[in-house]
Amino acid sequence: MAEPISWEWAERIAVLVAGKEPLAASYHADGMASEFAAATAEAEQLVSAETGLVPLEGPARATVTDREGWIRANISSFRRLLAPLGEKLAPKLSVPGMGGAARAVTGMELGTLLGWMSTRVLGQYDLLITEEVQPEQQDMVYFVGPNILSLERRYGFPPAEFRLWIALHEVTHRAQFTGIPWMRQHFVSLVGSAVASLDPSPKVLLERLGHAANEVRQGRNPLQDGGLAGAMASPAQRDVLERIQGLMSLLEGHGDVTMDRAGADRVPSAARFSQVLRDRRKSAGAAARLFQQLIGLEAKLRQYQQGEEFIAAVEEHGGPDLLAVAWRGPQWLPSVAEIRDPARWIGRVEHDPPADENWPVAEVAPPSDSSGTSGGSASAAG
Repeated sequence: MAEPISWEWAERIAVLVAGKEPLAASYHADGMASEFAAATAEAEQLVSAETGLVPLEGPARATVTDREGWIRANISSFRRLLAPLGEKLAPKLSVPGMGGAARAVTGMELGTLLGWMSTRVLGQYDLLITEEVQPEQQDMVYFVGPNILSLERRYGFPPAEFRLWIALHEVTHRAQFTGIPWMRQHFVSLVGSAVASLDPSPKVLLERLGHAANEVRQGRNPLQDGGLAGAMASPAQRDVLERIQGLMSLLEGHGDVTMDRAGADRVPSAARFSQVLRDRRKSAGAAARLFQQLIGLEAKLRQYQQGEEFIAAVEEHGGPDLLAVAWRGPQWLPSVAEIRDPARWIGRVEHDPPADENWPVAEVAPPSDSSGTSGGSASAAG
């Protein structure tokens, strides 16, 4: 079956764009692997004690890799994820002269994105997308060794603290997706709906471009809420993307709050780590900022802040028990509008709660009664 992307071309472009971190040849992979294995195990215990979420898939598997390894892992995930799109496009891609150029262009675009991201990312939880395909390469927690070592040396970060801090964020995401029984299936179904609704025909593409141009003429930034994908989305696709955005805002905010609270006694430098990463994001040049908008990274960075503000407002009103309501089932999740206006979600779940029929309910213990300041994400250093 013809595939919609030239994966080989994507990998070559990504590796070229990623370049070589000067410390890549001497980043002590073996030593970092053992240190991150220990940090990940400790982080899981701290996160479970803080949130009450216990991963149902067993202990996390930590993998320290370089930029090329991170690129290959993500290409593998994208390839699994986009397999249904390949089936949908197979008739068009099989026409002589039609498929090759399109596959090369999409390969170049994806390669550029992954190459640039590989220079910024520190850690990533790769949730299991397709259980039947290469399960040994899924449900992994990745740490990009050269990038982490570079930041530690540049800013004088204490390695043990910094690595535990990064691990706390990633294992929180794993606890969310494997400790809340319905979460992973719900997220995968949303992503699957977004992929299935894609219509790559030239006519539809031109219509979307026209809509984006009209947004610009009216003084609005069409890239603000979802990058190029959001600007090109149809109303139906935008609805799915907004549901994904609302969910990810909650999860990213919860990840940041948890990493600071769970590591309060073990990571005294957390506030400094957060400030340095925020400053690095803000100092990006004009070209980098434009690229971040195109790929939706700026929208993602806003998810952290909006998610944290939502959690703060909910807990101020009803404490951790009220926040735990969001984990009961998909219908209890906040929408994007409710993330931005927490009072709307609070009013909905308190005064007009959704029915639980036909929805799996997660039995999640309420978080421990602790406090702390929330900081930035370790996933994308920016």
